[in-house]
Amino acid sequence: MGNTTRTDHRDMKGGALEVDAELVDDISSLVESGQQGMVLNVVADLHPADLAQLISHLPFEEAKQLFAWLPAIQGGEILPELDDAYRGELLEEVKPVRVGKMLDELDTDDATDVLGDLPESLAEAVIPLLEDADDVRKLLGYDEETAGGIMGREYVSAKGSWTVAEVTEEVRREADEIDQMYVVYVLDDLGRLEGFITLKKLLLSPAHVKAHEIMRSDYVSVQVDLDQEEVARIMERYDLIALPVIDYEGKLVGRITIDDIVDVIREEAEEDIQKMSGVTGGEVPTDSVLRITRGRLPWLLVGLVGAGLSGFVIGGFEDALEEAVILAAFIPIMMATAGNVGIQSSSIIVQGLASGDLWSTDVVKRLGKETAVALINGIALSLVLAGAVLLLPYVSPNIAEVIHSSVLLAWTSGLSLLAVIILATVIGTTVPLFLHRWGIDPAIATGPFITTSNDIIGLTVYFLIATVIYL
Repeated sequence: MGNTTRTDHRDMKGGALEVDAELVDDISSLVESGQQGMVLNVVADLHPADLAQLISHLPFEEAKQLFAWLPAIQGGEILPELDDAYRGELLEEVKPVRVGKMLDELDTDDATDVLGDLPESLAEAVIPLLEDADDVRKLLGYDEETAGGIMGREYVSAKGSWTVAEVTEEVRREADEIDQMYVVYVLDDLGRLEGFITLKKLLLSPAHVKAHEIMRSDYVSVQVDLDQEEVARIMERYDLIALPVIDYEGKLVGRITIDDIVDVIREEAEEDIQKMSGVTGGEVPTDSVLRITRGRLPWLLVGLVGAGLSGFVIGGFEDALEEAVILAAFIPIMMATAGNVGIQSSSIIVQGLASGDLWSTDVVKRLGKETAVALINGIALSLVLAGAVLLLPYVSPNIAEVIHSSVLLAWTSGLSLLAVIILATVIGTTVPLFLHRWGIDPAIATGPFITTSNDIIGLTVYFLIATVIYL
């Protein structure tokens, strides 16, 4: 059965085992029946990322059993690939000795991330068992969303007075401990960063040449407390695959590699998307129903309150609606357009702030551009709506009976829509910029907050203009 399963799920393009729903069902059945040897035979060829995906899709009890069967090396390799909260739950009942063996297979930054998700008592029991216990303790002291929190302590360093032969020997000695080796950092006698040597330059230089003669001193570095989003922007801006991290004295304390930054970019993008959708708490597929509810319910309550306020606005103009029932037909148009325009503007602003292309000091310049766009779009949409209103009496005689002046109604709807579009644009542009300046994540402005506020303001403006022009 094991051989059959592996054959059935092989990807014909590359011969690798393909993780799909059918494989998950097969593994689930094997785990449930206690077929340990067969299960380990099936998953032996899986890449750690694929195995983590497989485990995440199994029922939790079966996932725990499969994880317990894995050799320490294989179990350690999949830990960085699992969602944080799920990983913590998976390790809660694992003995500290086994956790320690698994973490010893990881780089210090990945081991630190895993420890940060464990119950404090378990983490404290595991740390003394690690080969790199001192390095891990230092990393745990940094905020997890800073350069210090995502850096690793594995790097190759040399003194400027060393020869190329000595530096090369140091690279050989560290090769088994460091998987991703790109450069050798050159330090002074106090451990301060002076420059770096690429492996290509090292290989092509004569053995007797001193390190400081071939090193590059035009390095880019970051301090330990720099936010991880800014670190990602720096690596993207300068096309770096490794970035040294220094302390306040200029001493090298670690490095950040491109694989860490890819994770940061993905996490930050997912977080912004969720906030823009009215979801907080970093929801992931493996979260429990209660955790997902906690992340969504607050913003749904905000939306409910906003809808109630919109209803209050409509109720405040009850007399106007009784006098001209036709005005009610334009309420959905005003609300939907205001929400759409606000989300368009705020999404572009949030994207610009996240990429670093837009600064909070660009308020006036950006507002001017967005207002110009809103004016053009508003005029175009208003003319379309006004033209449709003028045609209503000819299209539907029944509607003509409730319109006392199609011209005034066209002016009312057209001007209202133009005003709503401009106001929604101003709100959608300025709110994220001001939130960013005040140190608040601007992504929260693009969800229910923008749509709700624009609904209320748009309805108010619409009824005020209708009262002045149409009634």
